[in-house]
Amino acid sequence: MSGHRIATRSGLAVAVLTAGLLVAPGTAAAATPTNLPVDQYTLSANYHQFDAVNASLASTLGVASVHSVMTNANHDRTGLPSSFSLPGLETGFRFDNGDNSDCRSYPQGITTSRDAVGTADSGNYDGHQLVVVSWYTRDACGGDHERSRLTLVDWDATYPNKYRKVLLVEPTGTATSPDFKDIPIHAGGVSWYGDHLYVADTGRGMRVFDMRKILRTNTGGDADQIGRGPDGEYYAHNYAYVLPQIGTITSNTTSGTRLSWSTISLDRVSRSMVMTEYTCSSGCASYPNRAPRAIRFPFAPGATTFAASTTATQALRLPWYKLNGVASHNGRWWYYSSGAKQLYYWTPSAGSTTYPFVSLGESISYWEDDTKPDLLWTLQEGAGNRNVFAVRQGTYDG
Repeated sequence: MSGHRIATRSGLAVAVLTAGLLVAPGTAAAATPTNLPVDQYTLSANYHQFDAVNASLASTLGVASVHSVMTNANHDRTGLPSSFSLPGLETGFRFDNGDNSDCRSYPQGITTSRDAVGTADSGNYDGHQLVVVSWYTRDACGGDHERSRLTLVDWDATYPNKYRKVLLVEPTGTATSPDFKDIPIHAGGVSWYGDHLYVADTGRGMRVFDMRKILRTNTGGDADQIGRGPDGEYYAHNYAYVLPQIGTITSNTTSGTRLSWSTISLDRVSRSMVMTEYTCSSGCASYPNRAPRAIRFPFAPGATTFAASTTATQALRLPWYKLNGVASHNGRWWYYSSGAKQLYYWTPSAGSTTYPFVSLGESISYWEDDTKPDLLWTLQEGAGNRNVFAVRQGTYDG
């Protein structure tokens, strides 16, 4: 059913009928997060894990700038369908038909060049305003995780409505015999800060990449081929570009239950990364059956990196389950539950508010703007219905 607005009076938020779902104004929620001991949650950072191999790969393959990658963007993004509507909807897009319907690959995390550089120069990184989405790919429809990738989407009227895929790889071998392999993780969250790109790795913490170190690869050969071939050329499933991992952020806890890094998001105001867990209240075989947590980890002073050891500055036990998305900005929090199809807004002083939201939603990225309303970017993963969209955060701030 086509979406349409329902008129209201007295300044009340509008409700929207989208695909047969009545999206109502927010309601106050009794449930609220509670504090946990911050000293139970720490990170160990290694940004130089693959330096020698990566230097050799860069010398052998050649480095491509983000601008060069986007100049060679080869996929067309399309507009949102006219039937898609919800309160505060500002803008958005869909991937091309192949990516929108692919039953092997699923979009998960989202970040933007405004995460990376802020609002200066319209949030341009290397001359481009970008929306970046992380994906995982299965070896067959419904199969096991096989690899992970990024989609770099131009979001700037200066350039065509194009995007390019970049494969995420882990360096292997040695400096004299460098190679790389697939990274078969869920990639449930991604955040870009400065030149560094952080990708959630569920049981470990985060993998770190450097956006200045995209490598060129050979697009010929077998689509299943990865790494150096018998002919000495490097292949990546026919991807023209790969982004090699530079390091690992390892999560540690003395709480007795390790963190499950389901998704992440950057908070530029407090210069920190926030994460949350996908858990169930009961009955799940593949996910923890317990209350989820949200943890805030600060970056090193004046840097876009974490210190060698970092202790959390905020730790929360949450009353909501099946959380795929989290965002925080200026003391405010948003959580998205794919199980409840709801977006929760919370501050320690005002409590929480619940908003009906989309189905099969994923991560959230906060988009700062100096002259227009700030936005929350998010997306849906369901095949055939992969809307990537931004809503005005003020519509969902209680």
